[in-house]
Amino acid sequence: MWREPIAISLGAIAGALSRYYLNLWFVKTFSNTFPYSTFFINLTGCLVMGFFSTLLLEKIINISIEIKLLVAVGFLGSYTTFSTYGLDVYLLIQKGYLGAALSYWLGSAVLGVLGIYLGAIIAKYMR
Repeated sequence: MWREPIAISLGAIAGALSRYYLNLWFVKTFSNTFPYSTFFINLTGCLVMGFFSTLLLEKIINISIEIKLLVAVGFLGSYTTFSTYGLDVYLLIQKGYLGAALSYWLGSAVLGVLGIYLGAIIAKYMR
């Protein structure tokens, strides 16, 4: 009963700390004129999600639900949610739902940025 939430929690701790320390290193090494750390984290998160999900979906490896949750939900969910977004688009394409994949892919990006703007406007209005 407690094994799954504990596995997710442990993965989330590792993912959050990885993201935090990578961000510190990127800012120190490259500057903060471009979001290098977020770019790197999103791309590596997608790489790991693609690798891990293929191992699982194609039954190349057989591991416990706790390890699956630790890596996919805990670590990658905390490291970057962009990897889940990428996997969702990939799975829609794999299932042949090209219209849905394109709508989700572009809609999430465009509406996400618009959501940031709207949130900023609302916050400024509340001053």
